[in-house]
Amino acid sequence: MSAAQSTPDTVVAEDEVAGICQALIRIDTTNYGNNEGAGERKAAEYVAELIHEVGLEATVLESAQGRANVVTRIEGTDKSLPALIVHGHLDVVPAFKEEWSVDPFGAEIKDGMIWGRGAVDMKDMDAMILAVMRQMQRTGTRPRRDLVFAFFADEEAGGDYGARWMVEHHPELFEGATEAISEVGGFSATIDGKRAYLLQTAEKGIAWLKLTANGRAGHGSQINEANAVTRLAAAITRIGEHDWPISYTDTTRAFLEGVSGMTGIEFTEDNPQVLLNELGNVARFVGATLQNTANPTVLSAGYKHNVIPGSAEALLDVRTLPGQHEAVMETLRALAGPDVELSSLHLDRALEVPFAGGLVDSMVAALNREDPEAVVLPYMLSGGTDNKSLSRLGITGYGFAPLRLPAELDFTGMFHGVDERVPVDSLKFGTRVLRDLLTTY
Repeated sequence: MSAAQSTPDTVVAEDEVAGICQALIRIDTTNYGNNEGAGERKAAEYVAELIHEVGLEATVLESAQGRANVVTRIEGTDKSLPALIVHGHLDVVPAFKEEWSVDPFGAEIKDGMIWGRGAVDMKDMDAMILAVMRQMQRTGTRPRRDLVFAFFADEEAGGDYGARWMVEHHPELFEGATEAISEVGGFSATIDGKRAYLLQTAEKGIAWLKLTANGRAGHGSQINEANAVTRLAAAITRIGEHDWPISYTDTTRAFLEGVSGMTGIEFTEDNPQVLLNELGNVARFVGATLQNTANPTVLSAGYKHNVIPGSAEALLDVRTLPGQHEAVMETLRALAGPDVELSSLHLDRALEVPFAGGLVDSMVAALNREDPEAVVLPYMLSGGTDNKSLSRLGITGYGFAPLRLPAELDFTGMFHGVDERVPVDSLKFGTRVLRDLLTTY
C-alpha cells in the first residue's frame, strides 16, 4: 500500500512516517563502493512519486546507470531569506542476512521498532523529511524561506555519484542556499540520568589511502631481503599501532565542557576518559573525535604459496581533525617508510561550524518545545556526510536528524551494524521536531 493512500484531510506527518520508512528499507539500495549493484533508481522513483502526489515537481538525475538523485523545492514567503537545504541519502551499506536476526530488507516492526538496513542510516531521516514535506504541501503551509529537499545517491562511498556529482554538475538546484541539515545529529543520549541531544557541528575529514610496497619477486624457498610483503607488513604495523595524540577542537571542547556541566565531573585536558566514561555506548561514537585515526582495512599480495610477490598493497581508512590533514599525511609518509608508496584514492575535507546563529537557535528551540528538560550539546562526527560536498558551494551544514531514544538502546552502535532498528515513537517525535523547525525558521 502506498503511504499516500490515507485520506488527505486526515493525514499528518506522524501518520505516514513509519510506512514511508518501511517502504524505503524494503528497496535494496546496497552500495558496495564499486558502482555495482541495483543502485538507487528504484528508491529515487518512489521518493519522486511521493513528491508528485502532493503537487510538487521532482527532478530526478542519474550520474550513472541506476545512480539516481532527487531534488525538489518549496518556495518560501520571504525571498530576502537564504534557502535551507534538507537532505538525506538513499544508499545503504551491505547487510548479510545470515548475521541478522531478521530479514535486513524486511522492515518488520518488532518491539515497537522498525528493523532493517537503513533504519538508522539514514532512511529514518529520509522518511521524516518526506512526511513533513508532504504535510506542508497538503496543507498549503509555506515556509519563511525556500526549502530545497535533496535525496542523494552514493553517500556511503564518498558521494562521487551523489552529492559531489550534483554539486559539480547541477549547482543551480541549490541556488540561494547558505545552510543545510542532514545526518548525523539531533538524536538523544542519556548522560548521568539526563537526556542530551547531540547536534552535529563538525565532522572529521576522510582520506582513503593505498600503501604499495615493491620488492623482488622470487621463489618462496629463497632468502629475500627485499620481500614486498614484509615491507608492507612492517609499514601497516607502524601505522596501525601509532599513538595519535589527543587534540581538542572548539566542538570537542564545548561538548566535554557540556558533559562536565551535566555530571559535575571536572573536565581536564589530560584525562578526557573520565568524562567519556559517563557517556555509555555513545563514548565509542565520540571518543574517536579527540584524535586523528588511521586504520588498515584491506590487504592484498601474492598468488601462490611458494612465490614471493613483487608487490603488496594495503588500504587505509584515515580520519583527520579539522585543519590537520597535511600534518597527518606527513606523519603517515614517515611511518610508511622509504620502501612503501602512499597514494590517495579519495579525499574529503573536515568540517567545523559554529554552535551559534539563527539556525542553531531554531534547532535547539524546536527540540526544547518537544522535550523542555533536555540539554542540547554540539559534537563532532568521526565519519562523514554529504555536507562535505555541499560545503564546496559555501553551504554551512549541520547534523540534525532529531530522535528521542530509549536510554537502553545502543543507537550509535547500529550505524553500519547488525540488527539496525529505530523506534516508531522516535520517528514520530523527530517528525514533529522537524516540522516545527521547517515551518518556523
